[in-house]
This record gives sequence, C-alpha cells and structure tokens, in this order.
Amino acid sequence: MQKIEIKDLFVSADNEMILNGLNLTVNINEIHALMGPNGNGKSTLLSTIMGHPSYTVERGDILIDGESILDKTVDERSKMGVFFAMQSPVEISGVLNLDFLKAIINAHRDAPIKLPQLYNDINHNIKNLKIDDSMIRRYLNTGFSGGEKKKNEILQLNLLKPTLALIDEIDSGLDVDALNVVSAELNKMLQENFSAIIVSHYDRFFNLVQPTHAHVIVKGKIVKSGDYSLVKKINKEGYEWLLQELNLTIDTKTVEAKPLTGIGCAAQKGK
Repeated sequence: MQKIEIKDLFVSADNEMILNGLNLTVNINEIHALMGPNGNGKSTLLSTIMGHPSYTVERGDILIDGESILDKTVDERSKMGVFFAMQSPVEISGVLNLDFLKAIINAHRDAPIKLPQLYNDINHNIKNLKIDDSMIRRYLNTGFSGGEKKKNEILQLNLLKPTLALIDEIDSGLDVDALNVVSAELNKMLQENFSAIIVSHYDRFFNLVQPTHAHVIVKGKIVKSGDYSLVKKINKEGYEWLLQELNLTIDTKTVEAKPLTGIGCAAQKGK
C-alpha cells in the first residue's frame, strides 16, 4: 500500500449523519494526527476505514492505491495492510492470547508459520514491549489492565507489520513508562514502509510520536490541516480560536481545553 484516499465521505450510524463530506489523503511514510472536539467524527472515520458494520457509507469512497475498498470485508482490508489498534480492545474469555496471535498471523500468510519462528517473533516483541510472558498464556484481554491491553495491540501490530495503522487513543490507560515503550515501538515502525492515522487526547503522545500532518475534524469534516505546529497550537489554545475563525458553533460542552481523541472500526455501502 502506497496511498489511501478518503473522498467526499458521508457516513451515518443509527440514522444519524456523522461524517459530512470528509476528504483525506495519507501517503506511505506519513503520520497524520486526527484532532477535534469530542463527538465530531474522529473515531467514526477510523472505524469506517476498517469496515465496522455499524457504520454506513452514504456517499463518497475510500481507495487504497486507487482501488475502492467499500465492498471489502474487514479481513480483506486487513490483508491489504490496514490495522486498527482499538481504544477498548474486546475481552474474549476462552481464547488464549497465544492462539489468537497465531491465528491472525496465519490469516495473513500463504503457509502457516512454524512454531519456532512464532515463539521467536513473540518473545522478541514482548521483550521490547516489556510484557510479562505470562500474558501470552492468558485469555485474550481478559483481566488485562488498561496498559496490558494497549501493549497487546502494539504486539499485534508488530507481528503483522501493516502499512497503515489506525491508532485510537493507544496512550489512554498508560503510565509514563508504558507510554515511552509504546511510543518507541511505533517510532521503530516509522523506519519502514509505514503510515498511520493517530487519535489521541494528549499532546505528550504527539511529542513522542511526532506527526508529519495534523487535521481538525468539526461536524464530520476536516476544517483545518497543518503540520506538527497545529498540534502544539491546539494543545495551547484549545479549539475556540478555530471555531471563531471559521464561524462555527458546536455544543461548547464538547470543546475541551486539551482536546485530542478516538474510537472504532467500520463501513457498508449505502443504497
């Protein structure tokens, strides 16, 4: 994958329009920060790109290297190189984390991975992520702390090596040490053919994983784009200056002094 294009995207859920003509292009080796007041479509965008069935594409398109992916399933999108690190990973009792990791790796291979290679890859990554190896033998995310869940998402990302990562508040629930570990692993990925769309509440995360591009979503549209300096301005001044500049009004309760968020996975072609 060299490029993903979101063109004039309108998306609804539960009969409510959430995205309203959103446009975005992400090229390989670019990191895009996605910001905006809560409830304005950031998580919906990530979910729609991934193919979450709760969201309906009413109009517009999502293309990877010029090919529309709207009719592709979540697993087909994953095999094209898209990965979604969720804000709230699901707990699945009865499924060992090790078995899950083996299954997702094999789903992306023509031939099953050999066990020695699997164990070697997992051990290498859990060491770098400072994960206790007992976590691999526990049920998937069941009883995991917030930090363990987020590290497990990065473990999956490292094992699958996608070309586009959709990262939704991966920093929430992490202490300072865990945040540094997760950030370091993401920065390693940036040395390869890799791109990402990142949603975060905290500028401290973007200080560690600095975006090449930054965007603000309001009412389901990107209303402002820039570089890392835009992240710093939003962190310092909030969103009020931008809303006034664009003559936009929203529920002021959603405008936080230190904004930046995310969620999801998502898309069905509207009829």
